[in-house]
Amino acid sequence: MEKNLQSSEAVTKLQDIIKTVRTCMLITSGKSGKNATRPMAVVDVDAHGNIWFFAGNQSNKIQDIEADQQVQLVFSHPGKEAYLDIHGRASVETDRKYIQDKWDPLVKAWFPEGADDPALCLIRVRPDDAYYWDIENTKVGAMVKIALSAVTGKKREEGVHGQMHF
Repeated sequence: MEKNLQSSEAVTKLQDIIKTVRTCMLITSGKSGKNATRPMAVVDVDAHGNIWFFAGNQSNKIQDIEADQQVQLVFSHPGKEAYLDIHGRASVETDRKYIQDKWDPLVKAWFPEGADDPALCLIRVRPDDAYYWDIENTKVGAMVKIALSAVTGKKREEGVHGQMHF
């Protein structure tokens, strides 16, 4: 069933799916124009739908974002059949207040100096548009539905999917 989402409903679905998946592939192009893809762990999804990540301020992804703010985020959780494809604009945030507010002790594995590490920054992605797929079933439930569809000849329910407009 197709269900397009607007504003707060889109942000809520975005938060729900990202809470389930947590890691995405961040795709940038930068100066070269060639896509660079790397896994990133989400730090936060705020009330406006902004998606936040910690990063090193000298990393290639930061250089790419400074050259071209357009990015793509791809989230995939096959076990829960939840998927999200986001196109948006990234910015690099160095405000220490933001960094302190979003700090997670697990990040210390990459930034041993903690939230005060001068190499630490945040990437904020503001979604322009997105598309989601959310089957909302367990694997066992999905297999039962597939088997029933095969036996009855009725088309399998594909769950909910649609565009998200922020």
